[in-house]
Amino acid sequence: MQEILVVDDDSSTRRLIAGLLRAQSFAVTEAADGFEALERVEQRPFDLVLVDVWMPRMTGLDLLARLRERSTCPKVVVMTADDTPEVLLRSVREQALGYVRKPVEPASLLELVREVLTSKPASRPIQVISARPDWVELLVPCEKQSAERVHALLTRMDADLPDQVRESIAMAFRELLMNAVEWGGKLDSSRDVRIAYLRARRMVLYRISDPGKGFKFEDLEHSAIANAQEGSFEHVQVREQKGLRPGGFGLMMTRALVDELIYNEAQNEVVFIKYLD
Repeated sequence: MQEILVVDDDSSTRRLIAGLLRAQSFAVTEAADGFEALERVEQRPFDLVLVDVWMPRMTGLDLLARLRERSTCPKVVVMTADDTPEVLLRSVREQALGYVRKPVEPASLLELVREVLTSKPASRPIQVISARPDWVELLVPCEKQSAERVHALLTRMDADLPDQVRESIAMAFRELLMNAVEWGGKLDSSRDVRIAYLRARRMVLYRISDPGKGFKFEDLEHSAIANAQEGSFEHVQVREQKGLRPGGFGLMMTRALVDELIYNEAQNEVVFIKYLD
C-alpha cells in the first residue's frame, strides 16, 4: 500500500483530503505543519507528500527545501490557493512534481496523485535560470515527463488571461515544446531545451531553443506541412512508426493559434508571440 503524508494547518482541509485518499486505499498520515511533517518523515518513508504552502512556523516551500537535504526525498505535490508566479517558480526550484489549486477538486487531485505516484523519477531536475514573473527562463531535460511539468507550470502563469487566449498560447507552446524535446533533443534526457517566457503588458512571448542541428520543413516526413495535400495522412503513419505523439498538424495549427511564429536560420530556435490587445 502506498504511503501519503498530507500536510496542512487547516484541519478541515487536511481531514477532507486524507479521507478522500483513504477511500482510494492509500495509507495516509496527517501533519499540521512543516515541523510535524519532518518528524513523520524521520519515522517512516513516504511515497508522496501533499503540502500546503502557507503554514505557520514553516511554509510548505521551506519544508520542500528541507526534504531535499535528505539522502532520500519523497515525491512532493504543492497545494495552494496562491498560484502567483513567485510561488510556482520557487516550487519548481525546490523540485515539486505537481500543483493542486485550493479549494481542492477531488477528481483532479486523485488524477494528479496517481500520475505522480506512477511517474518515473526525473533523470535531472529542471533548472530555473530566471524566476522573474515577467521573465522566466528554464533549462528542461529532453524527456516528456519534464516537458509536461513545464507546460503545466507556464500555463498557470497566464491564469489571468481570457480563456480562449490562454488556451491558444498553451496549445501552441505544448506543440513547439514537444517538437523540441522529440526532434531537437531526440528524447535524450542528458540534453536540455532552453525556454524563455516573457510577459509584457500587451504580449506574451516564448522562445524555445533545442539542442539539435535544426531542420527543413520539406524534410519532415512526419509533419503535416510536408504532407499538406488534401486527404494525405502519410505523416500520421510515420509518427506512429517512430513512437511519437498522435496528431501531426502541429506546425500548421500553431501558426493559426499565435500572431507571430519566427524560426532562426537553422530552425533549432523558435519564437512565438501572442498579442493581448
